[in-house]
Amino acid sequence: MGEGRDRESGGAGDAIPVEARPTEPQRRYLERGLSQPGGKLPLFDRDGRQVPRKTVEACLAHGWAEPWFANPMKSDWLVCKLAPKGYRVLGAAPKAHARLSGRGAR
Repeated sequence: MGEGRDRESGGAGDAIPVEARPTEPQRRYLERGLSQPGGKLPLFDRDGRQVPRKTVEACLAHGWAEPWFANPMKSDWLVCKLAPKGYRVLGAAPKAHARLSGRGAR
C-alpha cells in the first residue's frame, strides 16, 4: 500500500530514494559546483577531459543541474549550474549568491 511513495514522504521531504542518488561520476561532477560562484559546473574534469555529455544530461534529467547559459563559442556544450535539488542531494545548502561581483544588484 503506497510503497512507492514511502521513500520520499518524510515530514521535510529530505529523503532521497535509492534510485535518485548520483553515481560516483555524477557526484564528482556535481561536487565541483560547490566551490564555484553561482554553483557553476565544470565543462572539463580534473584531468582536462570534457565531462561526458551522458553525465551532464543525467544530472539535468534528475533536476540536480540546470542549464545556465548558452556558450556562443561552442553551442554544443552544456553550461550548467547546480540546481537547488543538486545541493540537497549533496547534503549542502546553496550559497547566498550576491551576484558574481557583489555589486550592481537591481
